[in-house]
Amino acid sequence: MTTSPSSSAQAAREVVARRLRDLRKEAGLTVTELAERCHWHHAKTSRIENARTAPSARDIRLWCEACRAGGQAEGLIVQSLNAESMYTEWRHQVRNGLKQMQDNLVHFFRQTRLFRVYSSTLVPGLLQTEGYAAAILRTVARLRELPNDDSAEAARARVERSQVIHEPGHRFVMLMEETVLYHQVADTEAMAAQLGYLLTAGAIPSVSLGVIPMATRCRSQWPRETFHMYDDALVSVELASAQVRITQPDEIALYLKTFEQLRSMAVYGADARALIVKAIDALG
Repeated sequence: MTTSPSSSAQAAREVVARRLRDLRKEAGLTVTELAERCHWHHAKTSRIENARTAPSARDIRLWCEACRAGGQAEGLIVQSLNAESMYTEWRHQVRNGLKQMQDNLVHFFRQTRLFRVYSSTLVPGLLQTEGYAAAILRTVARLRELPNDDSAEAARARVERSQVIHEPGHRFVMLMEETVLYHQVADTEAMAAQLGYLLTAGAIPSVSLGVIPMATRCRSQWPRETFHMYDDALVSVELASAQVRITQPDEIALYLKTFEQLRSMAVYGADARALIVKAIDALG
C-alpha cells in the first residue's frame, strides 16, 4: 500500500465527478451553461467536476436533468453516497458522545464472524481493559474538545462490547507491534493491568494473539497504519482525523495479503507472553 488510505474515498468521489463531467460534455454544455440550467454559480460546477465538493442528491438530479440524462441520476446518487460513507470524520462520529459511538458497533460486531486486527499504536479495542480504554478515550475527548466528557462511560461500554470474544461463532486474529506494549498511554497501574490481561487473552479459545518483535530482521512488512478487517467484506482504517471504510474487493485483498505477511512475523504463545512480561518488568 503506497498511497494514503483516504485515497480510496477520494478515488470513489472522482469516479462520480468524472461521470458528471462526461454527461455535461455529451450534452454539449459548457460549465457556465450547465450552471445556468441548474440555477447555481459556475464555480460550483467546477468544484463538483474536480471532486472538491461532494454533490448532494438534489445537485445530481438537477445536473442529470440539465443534461437530459435523468435516468442516470439515481445510480449516481448511490455511488456518491457510497463514496462519502467511506470517509467519515471522527468529529461527526463523536457528536453524540463517545459512549454512543461504542454502542453503535455492538450489533455489527455480533454479525461479524472473523475479526482480523493489526495495531501499530494501541492494544486492540477488543482486548482493552477498562482503565486503559478510559485513558485513551479521555485523550480523545480532550483532543475533540467534547463539551461532555463521557469517556468513563464509553470505556465501560467498550469493555461490555468486547464480551463478543466469549460468544460462540466468532474468531479473532489479533496482531500488534511489540512497541505497543511500551506506549504508556495510561498510568502505571492501568498499564500493568492491561499488560497483565494480555497474558491471559491468548488463552481465550476464540483468540489468536500475535506480537511482532521489535528485533524482527528483514521484515516483509514495515509497521502499517492500524486497521481492522471484518470478515472479507470491510476494512476500517484509523486516521487522526477520520475513519476510512474500504469495501472494494481488490483493496480488501491487498489488506489481507498485508495482514498475512505481518502475521508471519509475529510470535505466539509462550514467546508472545515473554515479550509481554518484559514490558511489564519495564514499568518498574
